[in-house]
Order: sequence, then C-alpha cells, then structure tokens
Amino acid sequence: MSQEKVLKTLENLGLSALDARVYVFLGKKGPQEAKTIVKALTIPKQNLYPILKNLQGKGLVNTTLEHPAKFSAVPFEKVLDLFIKAKMEEAQRIKKDKKEILSDWNSFAIRENADQSAKFTILEGKNYIYPKLRQMIEETKNKLSIISTVPGLIRTDQFGLLDAASSHAIKSKIQIRLLTELDKQNTVTLKNLLGKMQKAGFDFKGRIPELGLKPFTRILIQDDEKAIFFVTSGDDRDQKRNADVCLWTNCKSLVNSFSAVFEDLWRNSIDLEKKILEIETGKTAPQTFVIGDEESARKKYIEKVLSAKKELLIMTSAQGLQDLETRICHLKELHQRNVAIRVIAPLTSENLKAAQQMCEYCNIRHAAINYITTTIIDEEHLFQFKTLKNHGLAESPDRFESTIYTSDSEYIGKTRLLFSGIWNNAYAPFLTQSAPQIVSSESTMHSPPDENRVKAYRIVDNYIEDPVFLGIDAQKDILKRIQSAKRVRLKDSSKEPVIHYGSVAQAFVHPPEIANLPNMLIQVFHSNAQSSFGAENWLIVRVLPQTLEGYTFVPTVYVGTNPKSTAFWKNNSPALLTERNCLLFKRDQLEVRVQGNTLFAGWTKPISLSPFPFTLPPSCMFFEGYGNLRTSISKIMGPPGRLIVHEINAYEAFATFYNPSWKHSAPGTEGLFMRDSIFTSNPVSKK
Repeated sequence: MSQEKVLKTLENLGLSALDARVYVFLGKKGPQEAKTIVKALTIPKQNLYPILKNLQGKGLVNTTLEHPAKFSAVPFEKVLDLFIKAKMEEAQRIKKDKKEILSDWNSFAIRENADQSAKFTILEGKNYIYPKLRQMIEETKNKLSIISTVPGLIRTDQFGLLDAASSHAIKSKIQIRLLTELDKQNTVTLKNLLGKMQKAGFDFKGRIPELGLKPFTRILIQDDEKAIFFVTSGDDRDQKRNADVCLWTNCKSLVNSFSAVFEDLWRNSIDLEKKILEIETGKTAPQTFVIGDEESARKKYIEKVLSAKKELLIMTSAQGLQDLETRICHLKELHQRNVAIRVIAPLTSENLKAAQQMCEYCNIRHAAINYITTTIIDEEHLFQFKTLKNHGLAESPDRFESTIYTSDSEYIGKTRLLFSGIWNNAYAPFLTQSAPQIVSSESTMHSPPDENRVKAYRIVDNYIEDPVFLGIDAQKDILKRIQSAKRVRLKDSSKEPVIHYGSVAQAFVHPPEIANLPNMLIQVFHSNAQSSFGAENWLIVRVLPQTLEGYTFVPTVYVGTNPKSTAFWKNNSPALLTERNCLLFKRDQLEVRVQGNTLFAGWTKPISLSPFPFTLPPSCMFFEGYGNLRTSISKIMGPPGRLIVHEINAYEAFATFYNPSWKHSAPGTEGLFMRDSIFTSNPVSKK
C-alpha cells in the first residue's frame, strides 16, 4: 500500500489529515522527539502536542518516560485491528439500541405517508444502476430471474454483485435462474460463473435458448415483485457509445409481464452445463452436420423442400420473405400437392406485397425478428441458416454458407414444438387486397405507397394534405430546431400555437379474445422541456368499436402527466370533454423513455376506455425502429379551430405490447417510431 493510500485509509477511519501525517511520519522514522516532528512536518509546536495527545488517547502512539520524551507509532496492523474492533463495537451498540433510537425518532419526526402505489424510476449510469442491482439482490427472499448477455454478466461481476450474492444470509433458500447466450468464445467465462455460483451454495440454474434466440433485453426480476429493465439500445459490448439506462418498477402487472416473457424463454431453452459440455467434447447430435459449401447447401435445401409430402414450416426474416416470393412456382407446386405451408416472418412495408401474393399458397403470420431462420420439412429434415445482426433486413434463406442440416428426430421434434408455440402466439394479418390492413400512412414511406392503406388511415386522422416526404436537409433541419428550441410560455393557448418537441410512437394493437378489449390505435408522446407545456409524457388511445362498420378509430382517452396540457386537451377536443376521458397521472405512473432507435412506454394504473365498457390494464409497449430514417411533413385538421402541422424523422417500427395475461407483436406495417417530432397546433382564424 502506498503512503497516499495509507493516509487516505487513516482519514476514512476518522483521523484528521494532520493526525494521519504525524502517525505516518513516526511509522517511517521510528521514535522521535517533538522538536524533530515540528521541524520535519512544519507543524507549529502548539498544534503538535494536541495531535500527539489525541493519537495517544486512541492508542496509536506510544511515548517514553525520559526527558525530552520520544514518540513512536504503534504497528499499522495493530492500528487496523483497533479500528475494526471499535467499529464493530459501535455497530453492536447501535444494533442493541436500535429500538430505543427509533422510538426517540418517531416521537418527534413527521410521519411519512407511505406511498405504496406502483412507480417507475429511471436510472442512468453505472454509479446508480449497479448499487440498485446490489440492493435488489440483497433484499431477495425467494428467487431471482435474470436475462443477460455475457458482457453484461462480466460487468456485473466487476461491480461486485456476484460477491454480494455470495454473502447473502439465506442464499441456500434462494433460486437463481439465468438465461444467457453461449458460443465457443465465452464458454470459459460461463463455466467459471457456474462454478462460482455453485460453490457459493445457491440453487443456481442456467439455460440458453435452444434455437439460438437472441436473449430479450437485460432484465432482473426480484421475487416477482420488482424488476429492473435495461433500455440501452445497440450492442451492449460497446460501453463507450452506450451508457446504461434502466427502468426500475414495482408495478405488479408490469413485473408479471416481464416474468411471463422470462418463463416463455425458459421453457424453450436448454441446460447451460449440458451445452458447455457439448462444445468442449465436440459431440454433436446424430445426423447433424454443417454444409460449408454454399452451392451444395442450396442444392440440398431445394431438393428436400421439393420432396415435401405433408408440411413445410419456414421461419425467416423480413428480407427472407421476399426471397421466398422468387420461388413462388415451388410454393404453387407444393400447394397443388396438398402440402401445408406455414411461414413466420416479420411483416414490413417492403415485403407486404410479397406476403399478399404468397397468401394464396401458404399461411403467413407475423412474429418479431429475434428468431433464427429455420426450415422444417415433414418432421424429417431441418435446415438452419446463418443470421446477420442488422435487424434481419439483409438476412436471407439464400445465405447458404455454413448451413446447419439435421435429420435428428428428437431435435426436429423440439424445434417443431417451438415453431408451433411461436405460431400460436403470432399475429395473423389480413392480407387480401380487397380489404386493406389499417396502418399508418407514414408507414408507406417506402414508395410506391399503397393507396388503399393511405385512404384507410386518413379516416383515422383528417389529413388535408397527404404526407410530403423530404430529403436529408429537412431531416437535419428538424433535428437542429429541436436541439436549439427555447420554450415560449403560453398566455392564451386558444390564440397561440402549441408546440411539442420530442418523440412519438404509435401502433395498432389487436388484442386476443381473452383480453376483452377492442382493436386500438395507441399513440405515446414524450415532450421535451422546450415544449409549450414543458417536459411531459402522454398517450392517446383510439378505439375501433366492435359494433361499428368500417375503419374509424374513435379518440377515446387522453392520459397525461402535465395538468396544463391535460386542460388544453380537454378544452380543445370534443371527444375528450369529461374527467373520464382526460386523465391526469403522476409522473411515476406513466413513463415514456427514448434510447437510440427504441422507445419504451408503460403505465401503472388501469385506463378506462369510456364510454366503451373496456379497461386497459397496466401494461407496457416496446418499439424498435428499423430500416431507413425518413422525413415527412403533413397537415391535419385537428380539433375545431386548430390546424396541426406535424414534422417528423421516423422509422417504421416493430411494436410489442406486454401485459400479464397476453402479448401482441405488431407487424412493421402497423408500428411507427417518430424519433424526432415537431407537432404544432395552430389556431385558425375565424375569417
């Protein structure tokens, strides 16, 4: 330990800086007279004697009986023992007197009105996140459920969280379950982690998704009561570019939603130890091999597909669906032979027309993009293809290099079971040309737009001009205006423009029958501090009544966190005139958080969809922008006497709605993430 560290340690143990300097000097030089100490440390003589007396009183310095007296330092090891003993005695004394101290405190302290309502807390940066994680681990009573990448686990270990878990008082009673990734590069790391947790005495189990599923964003769930949810975008291996951002919540419904996600992944995963052993020994499943040559793999794949007699199951990417269209003759041929064809893929505006053409020959369902491309033929042959990491948009079943092939019936059976589970929970879109899917007009940003889709959406919002798509200069201009905006306080909102600067996301949600909810368009907003009403979160729910014909989504409820903004909406929207339609939530009851190309929104209170007999329970939504950023401007005739100009830089988005009892994943054609939004509501002159 260096001298500076010793001095710092002594100061942390309660010595003053001068006390520590005198002790260290005596420790280095041995017994010394007072005048020598004064000269060496340039301390006034009248100040030295109180210091020596204090050090003697603490038992850190000894003195001789001769004259002049000499002073010497007690060995540092004994000094540390003295401090440790004193601190332990102090802690024991406080513990012993705890009840009496608390009684004294309660006799005069103002009693806090304990708020047990569900809340969100935003944590940014490692200095706030990891202490919170440590606290959650230390407070765990029954179980911890964790989803993490390997770099995330390494970072957790570096901050001492595994050590905190190892010292837990009731660790033998706590069940820890971990879902993570595995490859040859991180096998040793995970093996060491397994050994460390098992040695500590935990009931620890680790698994990895059997089909190579990319783990859900990092989550820690404590006793099914509290959860911390990382919303950091991008590759969490790049710590410099992506500072950690977390949302902590104790909302029971949302925690249950995260638990349901975890349990779903856990059921479809395999034991971590077994997989590590498989990698170390090099043993693979029978009849399984990698076809290295691309042309050979393509030839074998087409041969097996064309040999199908009963069924063809395909799980592919957004681009992969378009590539399937090029082999439409194969699909026709198989369909004519009564082969059942089912395809799971992310639906986007780019592949919508391909899906519409293919739906005559096969069933297509939408699912998110985190599944490996797989084809199963007659429960006899299985192909899995290399997956790229750019949101799957360039991923294709034609990437036959290093294709995995197996005829192992056990593995195929498990994979088919997983396919069926995904299929049953996937959204079945209505793809016929005669009745267009209800989607945002902004999602037609990739030309040419589908006229039916634009027309259907324009019934939702009364556009007086179709969106005009602009170039890179306009994109930069919107960003610059948001960054340089200054808040202009309103005097009379009925006569002045009301401006929102921030981000918006929206998605069409189609709940299952068990939810007892209608089809909805949910729009969430995060307004920056420069906006007319200041920083706030708000959402609007539009309902498609099940009893009405057509595609009219009725504005049903507004929920906000700013009283002034809520009053504005109530006064300027005929559909939101009552207390039941305009709801004011606390800031920790409605959270909208933007990070990179993702947006998280969640609410901890039920939302009544009055006048309809429905209630939207506490839920959350996660939007993932994909594809190219597009810029547009549109004009909408809003509430009476208001003209809205909306300027946006937007991505199409995959939107997932999480609820304890059900989950909905919206196709890219039905989700939109307006990362940069300027929303101006202008009063219109009566003239």
